[in-house]
Amino acid sequence: MIGSGITRRLRATLVAATVAAAAIGLSGCSPEQIEQRSDDASIQAQLDYVHAHWNAYNDAEYGALPDSDCVNFASQSLIARGWQMDDGWSFDTDADGDHEYSDAWVSSTLFERYLRAHPERATELAATDLSALQLGDIVQFDWDDSGDEDHTGIVTRIVGDGADRQVYFAGHTLDSHYRSVTNAITETYPGARVTYWHLAAPAS
Repeated sequence: MIGSGITRRLRATLVAATVAAAAIGLSGCSPEQIEQRSDDASIQAQLDYVHAHWNAYNDAEYGALPDSDCVNFASQSLIARGWQMDDGWSFDTDADGDHEYSDAWVSSTLFERYLRAHPERATELAATDLSALQLGDIVQFDWDDSGDEDHTGIVTRIVGDGADRQVYFAGHTLDSHYRSVTNAITETYPGARVTYWHLAAPAS
């Protein structure tokens, strides 16, 4: 009886310690350790593609552009979301197996112009009001505030509300899975300009 009592107390202590450790571990988790999911199947398909290929390029299907693959990757994710190509935004492979891209498929600046010309697909959000921002939306950066877009990413995590909302994104070139927008524009490129694009749902 004494032995079984000690065993029960020891088991209870171990269980309590395990629960406490799990709680500590969860509270200390960084954003990149916790995957957020969308209730929208098309957005989740996009996110699944991003999670699968942010550092494992799908170059057999889409090719890869050295030092400038960010819009190619974002465009791929939109195809996974269900977007259809058009005359202004497209990709193809010729008879020799070479990849062919429209300008808006591979240039952040021209992709920004494409989105601006297609409000049925995307709406620009004010950086001070991100209440409509969702997973899968597009974020663009003008690193030197020159008026041209330098980088394009896909929103993969959103934390908090209002002015305290923190946004994380994935992208190619500087391969990232959950990169902080705040850190990108205050530490890596101080003074950079950021633009958010809220994508229409369902995919169009």
